[in-house]
Amino acid sequence: MESLNYTLRDVPNEERPRERMIQYGAQALSNAELLAILLRTGTFQESAVHVAHRLLKESGGLRSLTDMSIEQFTQIKGIGAAKALQIQAGIELGRRLARSAMNETVTIRSPQDVASVLMEDMRYLQKEHFVCLFLNTKNHVIGQETVSMGSLNASIVHPREVFRAAIKRSSASIVCAHNHPSGDPTPSPEDVQITKRLVQAGDIVGIDVLDHIVIGDQRFVSLKELGLM
Repeated sequence: MESLNYTLRDVPNEERPRERMIQYGAQALSNAELLAILLRTGTFQESAVHVAHRLLKESGGLRSLTDMSIEQFTQIKGIGAAKALQIQAGIELGRRLARSAMNETVTIRSPQDVASVLMEDMRYLQKEHFVCLFLNTKNHVIGQETVSMGSLNASIVHPREVFRAAIKRSSASIVCAHNHPSGDPTPSPEDVQITKRLVQAGDIVGIDVLDHIVIGDQRFVSLKELGLM
């Protein structure tokens, strides 16, 4: 009977992501190899790389990991609570690193500025998130809040909730944004309808709605630039 007590030399190079990372750098590793480093160990039957490959396959790919809960991770064989937390911590560090590239005081002058603030947080989400940026009189961002999650419609995104949050922060104006999980940022009729309702409500309370940005996968659309608000 073959011994199961392998040494490091017995493990093929493709099963040794840490050694490959030391030799070639993180950029040379596949998604599965990077995940395997976060997982640290595999199971009795599988290496960490094999578990990582299966995780990516069963979850639907790297993009899907960003929106998975601990419970969803632990439903995959070989992923316990500790490994799930390690993956989530790695994802969150990536998000924070992306945000740290921005100046502490962010000024919104264009739709691109809005996309720079929100794209990395929103492009991978598997549900629609409706987010507001709250601005002062100099168009500096003074707050950010996710107002709703789920399918976007008039009953979920209510002006009352949006402007309650804006008034609480003494906002001079707001910019709205939401993501399309499909990756296609083309505005829907519902997107246009909600935007017009928000603009009307903003006129009443004295808080301008400057724009509504729809975020896709590395693409975005401004309803203001399209003349839809």
